[in-house]
Amino acid sequence: MRTQSEDTDPKAEKVLIALLRKASIAEKFAQVRSLSKMTMQLSRRAIARVHPELNEEQIDLLFIEYHYGKDLAERLAKSLAGKDAH
Repeated sequence: MRTQSEDTDPKAEKVLIALLRKASIAEKFAQVRSLSKMTMQLSRRAIARVHPELNEEQIDLLFIEYHYGKDLAERLAKSLAGKDAH
């Protein structure tokens, strides 16, 4: 089998692939969920670093804009503003 990663030793890669094949669906899903969570946290942290003037809600809205589009971020911002008015 041809190696999938140029920077990983072929023996180590074989072990990693074997572990992935043995993992249950629940274990694989947990790994994917963990990676997704980490990616979102790193993205929010990068936004906060570039925009230190923003509060948590503003960071969340900018995250949504970057990843899901400006329209959704604007609609959420309006919805949140409406809840604050009540």
